[in-house]
Amino acid sequence: MATPDLITPFRVAINGMVHTFRTQRHMRIHLYVTLVTLLVAVVLPLRVRDVLVLFFMIGSVLVAEMFNSAIEAVVDLASPHYHPMAKFAKDIAAGAVLIATIMAITAGALIAIGDDAWERIKLGLTSEGFALPFAARFVGGSLILFTIVVIGKGLGKRGNVLQGGLVSGHAAFGFFFASSIPFITDNALASVIAIMLALVIAQSRYEAKFHSIFELTLGATVGSILGITVFGVLPR
Repeated sequence: MATPDLITPFRVAINGMVHTFRTQRHMRIHLYVTLVTLLVAVVLPLRVRDVLVLFFMIGSVLVAEMFNSAIEAVVDLASPHYHPMAKFAKDIAAGAVLIATIMAITAGALIAIGDDAWERIKLGLTSEGFALPFAARFVGGSLILFTIVVIGKGLGKRGNVLQGGLVSGHAAFGFFFASSIPFITDNALASVIAIMLALVIAQSRYEAKFHSIFELTLGATVGSILGITVFGVLPR
């Protein structure tokens, strides 16, 4: 009876990790960020639960990046020439890495602010005197609008996240910022100029044939509604 080889599987696995580190720039970036995060975790007074969460989230990002690299290698081997389905497979794998990274950053941020700060934030959000500063409105509104635009582009049958699609991102952000000006400055002239600039942005996308009138109108409507809601409706 042959003796089970327990060393070879570990050697093969280590070779895979080393090869990924040598050939994949994103993997090296993830590892450098991991080292910095662990050094910061040593300095901060974290509990065992927090450290375990950090390890789990870091591990999920590294594993996702390795799967992404493996899928890219298999796709390149099976389809050395360009094919839409090959691109689709690579995009999905890259999307998985992005989701894992966003979740890891979110978890790390929540751990860094601590339980006490998180409780104060929740109390502030639920209190009658709830109000958000401009920076929080700007960042939060931009993230929400970006998410809406990406989802809207995914619902369309043409274009991609960075170009074309059902919802014009340029028009959405242009009118989001333009609709915020009246609530920030109370200056009619500045508000008119902001709206004109947003119209110019939308016009440029139409002239470049990236979007139709409907797609530009949809983006402008989404951006305006969100801008009015974030800067005008929410308490200041």
